[in-house]
Parts: sequence; C-alpha cells; structure tokens
Amino acid sequence: MAERTARPPRGEQAAKPESSRSSLFVGSTEKAFQVLHAFDGPSRHMTLVDIARASGLDRSATQRLVHTLEALGYLYRVPDTRNYGLTTKVLQFSYNYVRANELIDKASPYLLDISRRLGETTNLLELDGHEIVFVARFPGQHLVNIDIVVGARLPAMFTAAGIAILSRLSDDRVREILAQTRLEPLTHYTETNPDKLLERVRKVARRGYAVIENETVLGDISVAAPVTDYGGMGVAAINISVPTSRWSRERVEAELAQHVQVAATSISKSRLSSYGR
Repeated sequence: MAERTARPPRGEQAAKPESSRSSLFVGSTEKAFQVLHAFDGPSRHMTLVDIARASGLDRSATQRLVHTLEALGYLYRVPDTRNYGLTTKVLQFSYNYVRANELIDKASPYLLDISRRLGETTNLLELDGHEIVFVARFPGQHLVNIDIVVGARLPAMFTAAGIAILSRLSDDRVREILAQTRLEPLTHYTETNPDKLLERVRKVARRGYAVIENETVLGDISVAAPVTDYGGMGVAAINISVPTSRWSRERVEAELAQHVQVAATSISKSRLSSYGR
C-alpha cells in the first residue's frame, strides 16, 4: 500500500488568538511544545534553523528552548552535527496516556480477537479536534502500511473511523469539524466536496458503519463503526483495514462490517456499565 500524504507540522497550523486567551495561559510553555511539535513533520533530525522555521519562533527563542529541552532530556544533539532529535523520554507521555485510558483496556480484547480470527489489521481511534488518532493497533498476518502507527493522525473527514465517529455527533459539531479541516486531498480519490462529505456522515448515521476506499491511503479499504459514550455520542471507532489487492468494497461490507459493528457495540455497552456504577 502506498504511503499517505504527509501532514504539515503542527507549528504551521494557526495558533489561538492571544486576545482570547486566559490570563493564566503560560506562553513560554506553549513555545516549548511548538519546538517539540516541529518534529511532527517528516524530518527526524533538524537544525536550529529548521526548528525555528517549523515552529514559527525566532532563532533566539528557539535556541533557548532547544537548550532547555536538551538539558531536561527531551531533545539530544546528534554527535558531530548541528542536528537535534527527540529522545525516548518523549514516549513517557504516550505510555502514561495508554496506561490510564480505560477505553483502550476495554477495546483491546475485541481488537485482538478480530486480528487473530480474521488475520487483518484492526485499530482503535479517538477523535481529537478535527483529526482522528490511532490509540491502539493490532496488525494482521499480512504486510501493512508501516507509515501508520499508534499516535498517527489523519483528518477525521477523510477516514472511515472519523466519519463513523462524526455520525454520532450533533450536526453543529460536524459542521464545526468540517470548517476546521483543510480540504486538501490525501490521494487522487479523496472526497473534498463539503456537501458530499456532510451527506456521507448522514448516510453512515443511518447505516451504522463507514467504508472508505483509496481515499486515505492508496490500495486500502477501511471499514469502521462508532464507539459511543453513555449519552450516545461518538467517542471513538473500531476499524479494520485491508488491501484492495485481496478485498473488494462489496466483500468488505458483506464480511467485515458486522465485525466492527459488534465490537463497537460491545465496547460501548461496557463503557455504559462502568459509567453506571
């Protein structure tokens, strides 16, 4: 399967206007995270100039922040170069999140069961703003796209998992997410027409699952169903991803859609019971 189109680093995304920020907001902390997010792009190692450009900060501020983050152990200087990279200490945040996430605990047995019985890759994804984030991933028996790992992000509007989650949100929230989404295609097949995207969400709300083919990654078909909270609102999605070389859209809908629906419904009920105690 072809790799997905690279997403711009977070440093290039619009920051929240300062006039709307609370007096409690600490700007220096924001800048530190801008430096860390400079590494969201394709470059594993970056110079101070590269980091400053990606983070949107001036060189003096970048130099001080990089020095501080290096002293704290979150960045390191590549020997005999002017490049910097992230250290394994950054992974501690991911570990703490996964360890504390009740949804991942409840969903993992279902994901593992699907992966073992069907031999296909299955994922748990959560909504974060206008993007979906891979929070758990169980690879199948076949070669998968190595560009997609836990922590990877994609526009919710362009993915089966994202559409599944949006199908269980209010119309106002869906339109808000659409307005935040850069309607730039990930592949030649990505649907970017706002009206068609909204109609897709409505259709999935009636059908109960979403299917996307070649729109997120070339050669990939993804089928997903929403996981809901105690109020029936979408909080996550279960998806199965398969290659077009072995599957057709019709076969995916006939054989795999039921698996993500059953798993998503079971996880939703499990969360409901835990909230009820």
